[in-house]
Amino acid sequence: MSFHRVAVVMAGGSGERFWPVSTPDRPKQFLNLSSADRSLLQDAVQRLQTNFANDDIFIATTGRLVEASRAECPAVPARNVFGEPTKRNTAGALIWSAANLMARFPDSWQEVTMAVVTADHRIAPADKFLSVVGSAMDLAENLRGLVTIGIAPTRPETGYGYIERGDPVGQGFLAVRFTEKPDAETAVRFLKSGQYYWNSGMFFWTVQAFIDQLEEAGVVTREFVKQLAAAISSESEEAAELFSQVKSESIDYALMERSERVYVVESAFEWDDLGAWDALTRSLPLDDSGNAIVGTARVVESEGCAVYNDMEGVEVCLLGCDDLAVVAANGKILVVPMPRAQDVRKLVEKT
Repeated sequence: MSFHRVAVVMAGGSGERFWPVSTPDRPKQFLNLSSADRSLLQDAVQRLQTNFANDDIFIATTGRLVEASRAECPAVPARNVFGEPTKRNTAGALIWSAANLMARFPDSWQEVTMAVVTADHRIAPADKFLSVVGSAMDLAENLRGLVTIGIAPTRPETGYGYIERGDPVGQGFLAVRFTEKPDAETAVRFLKSGQYYWNSGMFFWTVQAFIDQLEEAGVVTREFVKQLAAAISSESEEAAELFSQVKSESIDYALMERSERVYVVESAFEWDDLGAWDALTRSLPLDDSGNAIVGTARVVESEGCAVYNDMEGVEVCLLGCDDLAVVAANGKILVVPMPRAQDVRKLVEKT
């Protein structure tokens, strides 16, 4: 069987951990966090364009971010930006995307393979990334299973999910177990074992295999997804009503942890989740003291700091500071120790 391969870029997000620059209307995929002249979303689309035609690149986002996503990536056809009518976590976003693809290809959706990639990670180089994507799609088509990319861990990171690999299968491995954000002791054990990967949050499957596994896991039925696709195709208000019935769950919890047909392919490229301000010192060029600086700033006798200044006419100055993230944006100043960068969302909750 010959498959039609498409790429779906996951581009939702609420903009919490990169506050105060990022907001619900401008989450981190719209920020220049790994390139001086391109947003993360633009980077994600540009990477795909080598192997996918623009007509085969889709962006999955929330309804409120549809127009902003279209403006950010004008090469992607406007109708290829899928806006969920309501937020239903990553499982809902992917069900909505699959239903949209079924509506787009009503006579051939059984031969469509989805590459679900992220819009908010640093990935390089593009050619190695696309090679792994090709291997993951091959495995998904050959085994009719659910495939993800595993990142070989380089540190005992407690902020990421992990995948335990099992026996070799084709170009990958059987995925034995998913573990979400382990404690420090467990993360060290995972790193030393050599049997665990970081969960990249990227997925590969045929649309047919995806909806079959959704039904087997008790998430939604095949008939439900087909009804949703029919409502989308007819531009019926019933589509939003049907989608509101989908339970809000992560795709890892709803499906990947429950399916017995999950496989993992090891990455061969550089990857960073860019989850919080401390990631800037890993994703951007550094000065001689290991500081990452974006915008107007003076940093003297300071080491390992990240400065992001988005305020016109303002200069941020640091003297004698180590391991701090200092952010100036939208009339607010954030100062946080690097080890606490993941906790910035606590400030968002209080605004």
